Amino acid sequence: MSLYAHSGTWPSGSYILAVTLMKSFAIGLLGFGNVNQTLVELLQRKDTDLRERYRIEWRVTGVASRRIGWQVNAAGYDVVDLLRARSSDAFASDAFARMRGQEHPTYNAWLDAAQPDVVFEATSLNVETGQPAIDHIRAVLEHGAHAITANKGPVVHAYEELRELAARRGKQFLFESTVMDGIPIFSLFRNTLPAIDVKGFKGILNSTTNVILTGMERGLSFDESLGQAQQLGIAETDASHDIDGWDAAVKVSALVNVIMGVRLPPQKVDRAGIRGLAGETVRSARNAGAPYKLICRAQRTESGVSASVRPEQIPLTDPMALVDGTSSIIQFETDIFPGLTITEENPGLYATAYGMLADFIRAIGS
Repeated sequence: MSLYAHSGTWPSGSYILAVTLMKSFAIGLLGFGNVNQTLVELLQRKDTDLRERYRIEWRVTGVASRRIGWQVNAAGYDVVDLLRARSSDAFASDAFARMRGQEHPTYNAWLDAAQPDVVFEATSLNVETGQPAIDHIRAVLEHGAHAITANKGPVVHAYEELRELAARRGKQFLFESTVMDGIPIFSLFRNTLPAIDVKGFKGILNSTTNVILTGMERGLSFDESLGQAQQLGIAETDASHDIDGWDAAVKVSALVNVIMGVRLPPQKVDRAGIRGLAGETVRSARNAGAPYKLICRAQRTESGVSASVRPEQIPLTDPMALVDGTSSIIQFETDIFPGLTITEENPGLYATAYGMLADFIRAIGS
C-alpha cells in the first residue's frame, strides 16, 4: 500500500497535508488468450484513471495457460512484455522468454507463489460440466482471492456453491462478461434494481448466428455465410455450439440461475439451432417482413421457469428484427417495468475485457 501526499493552503495561508492511501493488488491471469490479453491492454490504458480516481495500483504476478504452464513473477511482469505476447509468434519470441517467470507444477502451487488478490479466469467453456473452471474458481476463493470470470460454465453449473463460498470467505465471485460482454446485466439487478421481480425475458444473445443469418439475408448460402463469419474471426472453426443453440442456451441458463433465482441447467432449455434454415427460406422471411432470429426466451411459471432457444420469425415492428451483425438485445419483463430493454451494438473484445475490469473495481471496493 502506497502513500500519496498532497499539499495546499487555506485562505488564511496555513498549509495542510492530505495523505491518500493507494491500494496495491496482485493479479493472476488464468488463461492467456484474446480475452485476458485484451484485459491487460485495457488495464494499461486505464491505469491513470485507476490510480487517480480509484487509488488502485496493480501488477500481474501470475500467468497461466495450457500453452505456457503455470508461470509466476512475484515482483510483477513487465506489462510491455505481456502486451507483446499478443502477436502470433510471441510464444517463440524474446518477449515470451522474459515473461515466463518461474514455472510451477500445479494450480495450487501457482496460487501459493503468485499470491493474487484477484484472479481473472478466462479459460474455454465446457458446456456439459463447467470443468475445470469450477475447480479453478473454487480454489481461488479458498485461497482468499476474488474470482472474476468470463466463462459461463461455473455460473450455470455451480453458481449457488461458488456464491456461498465467496460469501463465507468474504470475497467476490463476479461474471459480468459472460452474457452480452461487458453490458451491466447482472450488476444492474444486483446493485441498481433491488427488490425487483423478474418474470421473464427474451432476446438475441448469440452474435455468431446473428451474423450468419444476416449474411444469408444478403444472398449467401448457410455454408458461405458461416465461412465468411469464420474468416472474420466471429465464428470458431467448429461453430457447432453457436449453430446448434448451445451457446445461447448456456446464456439463458446463466440469466435464469442468477437473475430469476431458479436452478436451470442448460440441458433443460428447449433448444433448436439455425442449422436447418436454408438461404432462400431466410431471404423470403426477410422480404415478407418477418425475418428469422435465434430468440432466447424464459418465463416464470407455477412450477419454475420454462426456457427456450429457437429460430423464430419476428415482425419488423419488433426492435429485435432490426438487430443484425454482432449486436445483441435483451428485454426483461418485471413486476415494475413491463419492458426493460438493453441493446448492445457491434461489440468487440474491449467490451468483454471491460466487463472484467468493471468487476475488478466492484470486487476490490466491496
